[in-house]
Amino acid sequence: MQRELTLEVVRITEAAALAAARWMGRGNKEMADKAAVDAMRALFDTVDIKGTVVIGEGEMDEAPMLYIGEAVGTGNGVEVDVAVDPVEGTNLVANGLPNAIAVLAIAPNGTLLHAPDMYMEKIAVGKKARGAVHLDRPIKENVLSVAEALGKKVEDVTVVLLNRPRHAQLIADIREVGARITLISDGDVSAAISTAIEGSGIDLMVGTGGAPEGVLAAAALKSLGGDFQGRLVPEDQTEEERIKTMGLKDPRQILELNDLVRGDDVIFAATGITNGDMLKGVRFTGQAAYTYSLAMRSLSGTIRFVEAVHQLDHKPIVKEWRLID
Repeated sequence: MQRELTLEVVRITEAAALAAARWMGRGNKEMADKAAVDAMRALFDTVDIKGTVVIGEGEMDEAPMLYIGEAVGTGNGVEVDVAVDPVEGTNLVANGLPNAIAVLAIAPNGTLLHAPDMYMEKIAVGKKARGAVHLDRPIKENVLSVAEALGKKVEDVTVVLLNRPRHAQLIADIREVGARITLISDGDVSAAISTAIEGSGIDLMVGTGGAPEGVLAAAALKSLGGDFQGRLVPEDQTEEERIKTMGLKDPRQILELNDLVRGDDVIFAATGITNGDMLKGVRFTGQAAYTYSLAMRSLSGTIRFVEAVHQLDHKPIVKEWRLID
């Protein structure tokens, strides 16, 4: 893929973040998501790729745009898989809470796992703890192993996970071993990425969340040199059969980083919508807006933090605050 695509994907996440941010705290997650989807889809039409959405807003009959299988881009240029989450944390935006982001990953055709919309067990760490964790180990062992890899006392290790009833035992075990815990209401892509960002204060991400978000997190961690493992959690026979259509003989097999993101070339971008631990949110100043993004490419290992100033009078805005360019 051309390296110029890195900044093109940032333009797309910026547009989604700008559109969604107008709905921050207004209690309407559906409109925040719709605004971001509309903006992201419109910007795709300006990018010279022949893209296919492999992770998006749902199946064709569930989503009018950015549905799985939809063609995006101008149709010129390289063929790529596209994984999108226009608003990772719709509840966060609706309630004005931290850590909502707009996320996009692209990779050469056939390299991103077409993860079904089901649950996935996950564990993620940064570069220094790569190889130190495993999904089959008890969480206490993983915490101790991360502490050793990072050269920290166990009581200085911070673990992040979604605040869900299904994680009650995990939380109890982490507390028993003596580590610190950060509970989040939504947004485990941002949490997984934070494990690989120096100074984020997050050392380990664990728990069960959405499988599509797992692929997006893996794309980012591949660029950051971190580590990620996932295991799909089918809830019925239909979901087990769906997994088999993906080419996985064992629905419960552990998916390593290279199973989720094959090959060495993936581009990942995220733009903050609300203020967060990793990225600042969109800031409006009357005629302008500031966005804060993270962009990276695994092939080069380059990581960019992009701060942009957008002159809003130069960007057509349509009713309902939907950015279209």
